[in-house]
Amino acid sequence: MIDLYHCVDARSFRPLWVLEEMRLEYRLHVMPFPPRATTPEYKKLNPLGTIPLLLDGAVRMTESSAIGHYLAVHYGPSPLAVDAAEADFGAFLNWNVFGEATLTFPQTLVLRYRYFEPPERRQPQVADDYAKWFLARLRAIETALDDRDYLCAQRFTVADVSVGYALMLASTIGLADQFGPRVTAYWARLTQRDGFHRAQRAQQAAADAAGLRLGTFGIPATPGA
Repeated sequence: MIDLYHCVDARSFRPLWVLEEMRLEYRLHVMPFPPRATTPEYKKLNPLGTIPLLLDGAVRMTESSAIGHYLAVHYGPSPLAVDAAEADFGAFLNWNVFGEATLTFPQTLVLRYRYFEPPERRQPQVADDYAKWFLARLRAIETALDDRDYLCAQRFTVADVSVGYALMLASTIGLADQFGPRVTAYWARLTQRDGFHRAQRAQQAAADAAGLRLGTFGIPATPGA
């Protein structure tokens, strides 16, 4: 049985989404954010205290984009993966990493300096600068979607999950109204997928069972509220 350790709407939503797209059996363990502070016993499983953590037999993984790729290949064949023999294999690997390294990273600084730090340590200028940095990188997606609905191989893949989570996080912190038209339409397509809705329902049910209040990282539903 696959075990996924998760915080609501955090990076661990990527593997949760893939699990639901593939309809794999798994156990979902939802913890309040940040688990290294709220759930000390979790550090016995993952000394870093970060999420996600996926356990699958002897396999232990903590990188959200890599977990999606692992699931699609290990439990495939699946159209969610792009094979090395396909023309878009390189693009697939690049977009899968791009979603985390290029698009999610700057948003972590927005989160830290706009929401997580105590009021006296918040840095609005830093948050604004990294929000602009993130939005500038969306030009690559806007260009890539000129003649296609998804990023590579003419189909939905885990690369779209990786990038899609970054857009999901951007929506949470109030940046979605600055998406370009193609990115806006792309994000709408992703959120209409059954797998996306099943993942949302799964985390809702697990959070309810654990007595947790929904809301990404404890941020109010309306940023700044």
